[in-house]
Amino acid sequence: MAGRLDGKVALITGASSGIGKATAFAFAREGAAVVVTARREAETEETARLIRDAGGRAISVATDVSSEPQVQSLIETALRTYGRLDIAVNNAGIFGAEGPVHAVPAEYWDAIVGTNLKGTWLCMKHELPAMLAQGGGSIVNMASTAGVAGWADAPLYATTKFGVIGLTKSAALQYAPAGIRINAVCPAFTMIESVDSLVTQAPAAGERLAGTIPLGRIATMEEVAEATLWLASDAASFCVGHALVLDGGQTIGLWK
Repeated sequence: MAGRLDGKVALITGASSGIGKATAFAFAREGAAVVVTARREAETEETARLIRDAGGRAISVATDVSSEPQVQSLIETALRTYGRLDIAVNNAGIFGAEGPVHAVPAEYWDAIVGTNLKGTWLCMKHELPAMLAQGGGSIVNMASTAGVAGWADAPLYATTKFGVIGLTKSAALQYAPAGIRINAVCPAFTMIESVDSLVTQAPAAGERLAGTIPLGRIATMEEVAEATLWLASDAASFCVGHALVLDGGQTIGLWK
């Protein structure tokens, strides 16, 4: 049976761990040749190696998405290696303890906006010309439920994710006539490595996170990867400018 992404070339940022790594595995399983990238060179190459060991096609390119020269070089490498770029998942992002807005250092603002929002824009800036040249493509940006409803514990992170959704919707209007679909995924708390470690070390903290979700549990990385795969694939061919909320009911209304 043919894979859903047979013959496609996909780029996934932030693929050294977490949702990005799970997405790279899912795309490769469905037949895509993947370009995986993140700042951590060894971990990113490990993602590519595991895909190749499983019979898939993958290369890794260490990239800081807040640096335009590095992003430009990344896209050039992808095109030089595979000749085209059909899908891009702009997943790279950072998150940290914030506290009150008035107490957050300016350096933290620069770092989180530089990666989460500027980085998403820079990737799109260099992905889009490749897709325009070939007559179409699909971009999925990684947002968050923090881009749908405010997060009291992470106002700057939420700001970047609201921005990602605004960028997604606005760019989708510009590029849909050219056959390029741009959408976003908005996951709630997901069992990435850092959350798994937190839940293991402090089960009560995990219970508090799960308690914000009507389904009563935290999402798995694979669930987010599958939603991203659907949006990126031809199965979502009429889906444009959508922010797919994947939250177990967290943002529908007052829960607890």
